[in-house]
Amino acid sequence: MRKFFKSFNLAEWLIWGISVAAVIISFFVFKNNQYHYLIGSLIGFTALIFVSKGNPIGQLLTIVFSVFYGIISYSFNYFGEMITYLGMSTPMAIAALVLWLKNPYKGNRSEVKVNRLSKKEWCLFLAAGAVVAVAFYFILQTLNTANLIASTLSVFTSFIAAYLNMRRCKYYAIAYALNDIVLIVLWILASIENLTYLPMVVCFAAFLALDVYGFINWSLIDKKQAQNELTIQKTEE
Repeated sequence: MRKFFKSFNLAEWLIWGISVAAVIISFFVFKNNQYHYLIGSLIGFTALIFVSKGNPIGQLLTIVFSVFYGIISYSFNYFGEMITYLGMSTPMAIAALVLWLKNPYKGNRSEVKVNRLSKKEWCLFLAAGAVVAVAFYFILQTLNTANLIASTLSVFTSFIAAYLNMRRCKYYAIAYALNDIVLIVLWILASIENLTYLPMVVCFAAFLALDVYGFINWSLIDKKQAQNELTIQKTEE
């Protein structure tokens, strides 16, 4: 456990601590008694810290968070969120966990090897994301999903983010940041009707900060790994 917590640097402790404090304060200020909101948020923050470090533990925690978030989404008829997280994000997080464990950087299982996608793969998965979004629009419309357009956009950004995350691409964090913005809007709309959902707004605002940090950190990891590979090539020559 000591090694587990020592893996956090000062910046990560600050981001995690501020996020946790903000959600706990908002949870009790608005007298929310739905403790699965609080537990899910804390698991989500911790998952994002580990994912931002390229650590497979983050994927395991993401699977747990997806279950909590699916339950929360169902309570407000955000069926798009529920289906997305339970039917798409959870399976993709499981696949990501397997792929990350199979691709450690130089045998270090606490750091995944960063991957770069070809132009062809970018085109194919973006087209697949568009197809998924259109299909879900009609599915969610049939289910009388609240805030249909925003919910459909959330499905699209979630698909893109989950795919990039599974493929070990640093741009996963940008896609998740866009998804966070959509979710902040969704839960603001929910909070207007019921203030007990306000902690979810705070939760995804914290997620946004964590995903921005994730992109910065993955960019640094990518640069470090590329420099190491270049050094090895020069040494072999």
